[in-house]
Amino acid sequence: MSVTAVYPGTFDPVTNGHSDLVERASKFFDCLIVAVAGYPSPSKHPAFDLDERVRLARHVLKPYENVEVMPFESLLVDFVEAQGARVILRGLRAVSDFEYEFQLASMNRQLVPKVETVFLTPAEQYSYISSSLVREVSALGGDVSRFVHPCVQEALSRRYGSASKSAD
Repeated sequence: MSVTAVYPGTFDPVTNGHSDLVERASKFFDCLIVAVAGYPSPSKHPAFDLDERVRLARHVLKPYENVEVMPFESLLVDFVEAQGARVILRGLRAVSDFEYEFQLASMNRQLVPKVETVFLTPAEQYSYISSSLVREVSALGGDVSRFVHPCVQEALSRRYGSASKSAD
């Protein structure tokens, strides 16, 4: 039986922590769909539009043959069902993530009982990385080259100007 999982997020931008989760999860599922949310929550203010986030994620995740990057602008469970997926993959960086992620998993299970949520933790060297921190450091002129793929570094440099150049 083929198992498809969906890893949703805004991926604004995709980080090495995201890549780590994708690399490890791609070994457990026949197909892993990285679902880039087109409409972030009201508390999020994306630095990159949906097309750019999808383009960057596709470039970064190209090495993984069973991984597909797709945009979505619907209720997550509707997207998951439309893709024939049975699993939602979520990352947990810290205990502080758990309460919110538990609520989401419970709501999704109420909406679509046949879809399970699976949690993975990032490798320790990525546990503190978040897209919002990467954006903030980059916008303030810090070097984020250790936290993102070079193409993402370049996109951040274009977005925030020369402030986010890597230290050579």
